[in-house]
Amino acid sequence: MYVNDECVLKFMELKSKRNHRFIVYKINDQTQQVVVEKLGGPRETYEDFANALPPNECRYAVFDYDFTTNENCQKSKIFFVAWAPDGARVRSKMLYASSKDKFKRQLDGVQAELQATDPSEMSFDIIKSRAL
Repeated sequence: MYVNDECVLKFMELKSKRNHRFIVYKINDQTQQVVVEKLGGPRETYEDFANALPPNECRYAVFDYDFTTNENCQKSKIFFVAWAPDGARVRSKMLYASSKDKFKRQLDGVQAELQATDPSEMSFDIIKSRAL
C-alpha cells in the first residue's frame, strides 16, 4: 500500500496551519494508493464531515475538533476515523483494515482514533466524550 504525498501534506496543513477542518481519504482501486478524496474548509462542521463519508464504502478520515475544557481553555484534538460501513464490500473492508495502521503512522499528530461501521458509532457526542 502506497500513500500519496498529498495525504501527508494536507494533514500537515490541517495540523499546523489549520487550513482544513477534516480530510477524507480513499484507497484508489487501480493504483492501490491512498489519496485525498475531500477537504473540508475551516468553517465546516462535524455534520459536514459525517455527510462526506459515503454510506456504503470504506474510508479513512481525520477531523480537527476544537473544544473548550472545564477550565475554560481552548483546545483541539485530531481524530483519525476508520469508516467501514456494514454495506461495504468485504474485500474493501479487509483492504482498509489491513492497511490502517501503516497509513495512520504516516499522520504524525493524530491524538485519538475512532472505528465506525455506522453513523451512530461516530456521533458528535462520542467525539466530545473522547476529547476530554
